[in-house]
Amino acid sequence: MAHSRTGAISWYSPDPRAIIPFRAFVPSRSLRQTLRKNIYRITINSAFEKVIRSCSEREETWISNDMIRAYTELHTKGFAHSVEAWCDAQLVGGLYGVALGGAFFGESMFSRQPDSSKVAFVHLVERLKARRFLLLDTQFINDHVRQFGAVEIPRSRYLALLSEALRANTSFL
Repeated sequence: MAHSRTGAISWYSPDPRAIIPFRAFVPSRSLRQTLRKNIYRITINSAFEKVIRSCSEREETWISNDMIRAYTELHTKGFAHSVEAWCDAQLVGGLYGVALGGAFFGESMFSRQPDSSKVAFVHLVERLKARRFLLLDTQFINDHVRQFGAVEIPRSRYLALLSEALRANTSFL
């Protein structure tokens, strides 16, 4: 992560670590209603750089230009992915992260219309479950990820889950 003021890039490994166990993921009733309305068209990897730049558009952000370049390179190499939510021809929400083995490391999301990033997130989880991913890492816990079932686990437990997930033979695409 880049420091929001200096831009210095540092490695973060929080303890405890936040993950979303797939079995705990249950969209809220109101989000399920939004999903049924099909308000948003969802795409995968069709606007990666737009998504990461949109995620960085906030007063304080760890997503520096150097980080954008690095993640875009990871995307070019097939490791970083985005899920986009569109309304008509406008990108209105989305998220991006990195997939390695059976682990997906969610990095950031943005929303310009109600529930747009949440709808993208539901599609991400469905994709990960369908492809037998084992770990959905959110790094930190906050109210936003907590509503999707995020929990904190000790680093030792996280490292054991990560080790198993990295050995999994699966693919995001």
